[in-house]
Amino acid sequence: MTRGKKILTAFQEGRGYSRTDWNDVSDNPEATDEQLAQARPFREVFPDLAEKIDRKLGRPKSDNPKRAISIRLDAEVVERFKATGEGWQSRINEALRKAVGL
Repeated sequence: MTRGKKILTAFQEGRGYSRTDWNDVSDNPEATDEQLAQARPFREVFPDLAEKIDRKLGRPKSDNPKRAISIRLDAEVVERFKATGEGWQSRINEALRKAVGL
């Protein structure tokens, strides 16, 4: 059952898998309606594994998260900070912290 998706019957380049991948699974039978009716969500079947996967996604939560804002700065100021390389936004943040006494 395709549920509105087009079934590919031949390998197509550039779809995220190799010809070897295609050949390895091309003879797998399609799931029946009965099998699909018995299917359960991954998180329900493997809750411990799902929790481990969730914990690994993204950065750890910060105790003091930064906020995205929009601010207008002189072009010369931005260029001077950018010229110092990666991390220039963090250096602007540090300069502002010093300016306000933090």
